[in-house]
Amino acid sequence: MARSRTLRCMLALLGAVGGALMPASAQADQFKQAADGSGIDCTVSARELTRFALVGDQFASVSKISTGTPYNDFAVSNEPLRGDIYVSVPQTYAAGSISFFATTRKGYVYKFACAVESIPASQIFISNPAIAKNEAAAWESETPLTTSAVRLIQAMANENAVAGFEVRQSSALPARVGDLELQLIADYRGAALAGKVVRVTNRGRDIATLRTSDLAPQDTLAIAIANPALDPGASTAVFAVGANGEITND
Repeated sequence: MARSRTLRCMLALLGAVGGALMPASAQADQFKQAADGSGIDCTVSARELTRFALVGDQFASVSKISTGTPYNDFAVSNEPLRGDIYVSVPQTYAAGSISFFATTRKGYVYKFACAVESIPASQIFISNPAIAKNEAAAWESETPLTTSAVRLIQAMANENAVAGFEVRQSSALPARVGDLELQLIADYRGAALAGKVVRVTNRGRDIATLRTSDLAPQDTLAIAIANPALDPGASTAVFAVGANGEITND
């Protein structure tokens, strides 16, 4: 009983390690979150192109003030197929920053204020949490909540993207409970549901049998174990889904 409680507590704590989680995207690019009408600070290249792309939306138009002198003005072009915008700054541009407004096809407006620096060609990805939350809520509402929890486990097991869900990968070190080693691999966050993928490794000398009742934290809606019987040194994945922000220990 004590071991079961410890495992459940450890699994819950692993899902709460926010500081060890990183967006599942390349770290060299710039990632921004913005609400409708808000300002976005960023950095554009002084010599090469800078691409602005929306997550779950597309740019429809751009508004900027022209200086009237091409050698001291920056250019913004709207690529119609993907809805991205590209900014180029001439070498003769005197100011240390640029600013412009952009309207999206879903009706959001953002104000950009970007420093001009000598960096390579850059990409800036902008996400609006309201869009993701609405998409996640729509995906979750397609079936009853418990069924949606099972669908989320299936998606995590197949490493599939889920509409509107934020997926973060973990760099956290593994934790030890007896002969079992637990390590958080990924965290999925939607509107009402939250899921996590945990790798469990048997560090003992005997076969370890995993039971969902031993691993499920309080308020868990669905849980699955890829391989419940672990040989010594073997690993398996555990998939747990609960209410967003409410997978807690008991």
